[in-house]
Amino acid sequence: MGKRNRDKQRKQQQRDGKPADDRDRNNAGWGAGYSEIIKENKLFEQYYKELKIVPDGEFEEFMDAMREPLPATIRITGYKSHAKEILHTLKEKYFKDIQDLEVDGQKIEAPQPLSWYPDELAWHTNLSRKILRKSPLLEKFHQFLVSETESGNISRQEAVSMLPPLLLKIEPHHKILDMCAAPGSKTSQLIEMLHSDMDVAFPEGFVIANDSDNKRCYLLVHQAKRLNSPCIMVVNHDASCMPRFQVDGDGGRETLFYDRILCDVPCSGDGTMRKNIDVWKKWTTSNSLHLHGLQVRIAVRGLEQLAVGGRMVYSTCSLNPIEDEAVIATLLERSEGALELADASADLPGLKYMAGVTSWKVMTKEGQWYQDWSEVPANRHTQIRPTMFPPTDPDKLKDMHLERCMRVLPHHQNTGGFFVAVLLKKSPMPWNRRHPRTRNKTQASSAEAEVAPGVDQPIADSPPSEAPEAEGEGDGETPSELPSSETPATAAAAATDTQQEPTAKKDGVCCPPPSKKMKLFGFKEDPFVFLTEDDPVFPPIQAFYDLSPDFPKLNVLTRTHEGKKRHLYMVSKELRNVLINNSERMKVINTGVKVWSRNNDGEQFGCAFRLAQEGIYTLFPYIRARRITISVEDVKVLLTEENPFLSKLSSSAHEQAKKLQMGSIVLRYQPDPNNPDLPQCPIELCGWRGKTSIRAFVPRNERLHYLRLVGVEVFLNKQGRSRGDDAAATTPEAQEGNATDGDAKSQEGHLWRISRRPQVERTDPAPTGPNL
Repeated sequence: MGKRNRDKQRKQQQRDGKPADDRDRNNAGWGAGYSEIIKENKLFEQYYKELKIVPDGEFEEFMDAMREPLPATIRITGYKSHAKEILHTLKEKYFKDIQDLEVDGQKIEAPQPLSWYPDELAWHTNLSRKILRKSPLLEKFHQFLVSETESGNISRQEAVSMLPPLLLKIEPHHKILDMCAAPGSKTSQLIEMLHSDMDVAFPEGFVIANDSDNKRCYLLVHQAKRLNSPCIMVVNHDASCMPRFQVDGDGGRETLFYDRILCDVPCSGDGTMRKNIDVWKKWTTSNSLHLHGLQVRIAVRGLEQLAVGGRMVYSTCSLNPIEDEAVIATLLERSEGALELADASADLPGLKYMAGVTSWKVMTKEGQWYQDWSEVPANRHTQIRPTMFPPTDPDKLKDMHLERCMRVLPHHQNTGGFFVAVLLKKSPMPWNRRHPRTRNKTQASSAEAEVAPGVDQPIADSPPSEAPEAEGEGDGETPSELPSSETPATAAAAATDTQQEPTAKKDGVCCPPPSKKMKLFGFKEDPFVFLTEDDPVFPPIQAFYDLSPDFPKLNVLTRTHEGKKRHLYMVSKELRNVLINNSERMKVINTGVKVWSRNNDGEQFGCAFRLAQEGIYTLFPYIRARRITISVEDVKVLLTEENPFLSKLSSSAHEQAKKLQMGSIVLRYQPDPNNPDLPQCPIELCGWRGKTSIRAFVPRNERLHYLRLVGVEVFLNKQGRSRGDDAAATTPEAQEGNATDGDAKSQEGHLWRISRRPQVERTDPAPTGPNL
């Protein structure tokens, strides 16, 4: 309602002698008119009492837990080699100080590791943000969490949200699809597991993270970018009709099938009531009834793209069997033996969960219960579908083993509510065993236009007695019409090869499809242009950095094909294969890690591109020149002073620097296993060798992270918090290290304290999980 209408309504009320609206913004305080949400929902309690998913005698405890705030949970990223060092810092510095602390007479509970998460890399605490800010010691702990989160070394993630990636059992060679990925916390886990081997810059596998919401895709990009991986690609498609991609294989073009698929579908979210309080007010059974069909379609589409022998994890943050066991039962019934529900009980020792249920009922929002599809009146058939009920055949129900599903209840381990199931694909889905016949050029072109990712069409929910027609190969043919003389790969390749390849692909340009829908909705993305081996950009870079002969030039791309190239990015060979072969059928939001940035001042020294900190761990194995080995003291000097003279470096680093001409350099600290008091992880910093000085080009949050590793305590002074300082800290110059001298930092309210690294014996077992 606009201001004019509000004024008009107020005057009319005054003329009628009625009291003015209580929500009058001129008279009411902040938040007036919005009553506090009461954590009560009688329909919710009635529904779950009747379903009996909570053990007898525990329902009141279950409801009490649902009304309590959700504990904060952090996860130390296993992707980076610094995970062990961060864990050591947390346990020996921050957690020990918190144990005996009291704030306003309340004893603070120290954070505890999640018993089921490997290597103590996930912790939970009941510390609220308000408590964190009351004690100076806790405030520093809070700043540590914020800084490390922004630099990608710590992720704030709900405990139960960590379950699906663990159950996928990721290996570095796996091709992974995350179907509904935003906001990206699970995607980050997948990337970390992919990079479990630190010595491999380009794992054979990759992660394609998809989300149907264009704006949420950028949240996903923000999460993924913190990990600086060349093996992640963010795409924007409707997951229920995810396009089937083509890649170049040994025998020519073939269909891309994924080894692992994460299917974390949209849900009613009643397991998140502890953090999303508005669910209490909005919850109704109709939410699940409306989402069930979409959840089935997304899961079916995922299974179609899963490789035989592959593993798909289906998960929701809902406790409702309509969204959980009913979907799994539908998938198993339609698969005709192609799927198996895996027993994952031994995969997460220490996790408390309830086995899946084998019987449930359906209730309308009016409170009407139905035991079976036969009881549903005809006027309800559009809202309630047969797939929402348990199978009626007892033998078929027994063979499904629905008890292998896992439901996490909030009161068992002080978490949110969650459901997860692991599906193994033993053979192709029945409607994929008979493949589409060869079509002529006109038919193929029209069919491709129908399934182009830029114009994804909603798929109608097919009756349970029929194979899902539109959820199959996307060619518009029913399974009964498909001849059995062709394979999916050859048929798809034949359909695609009959079309003329777009000019952009021949030029190595990958860009979003030229669809009217994509032009109208979402942001227009710059193209992805792969460089050729003879591109004039390479010779000066090759000579200046002495790149090794095995450097993958073809994996380098830029975001423009006109004018000067500002930044150069790298992707893995496998992701390049996907990009090059599917530019006409996919909308890519982001991919690649930045490895070089243009610096025009560098042209006079032989190379116009300087190294970028984001991609230094990817690029370092190929650089044979411009390298300086530094000590811990050198790291302190480089990160606390803006332009230290070369003479301030250690004698060894000074001698190495004097032999190099001016320009971009990489500075590397190599850990000494004989001195456990020093950081036991390599540190690689991008820098610039000046005429008489040297400078580190490191983003602010990473700078703070490295300083903590080498024993420099960094925290914000309250008096220095101002809007102007925050703005200054986010400028590109500040992020690239241009405002990092001691005086400038003190003016921004930063306080550097150099202290000795805690001299403690490491009694904790070394993490054996993925560390890179």
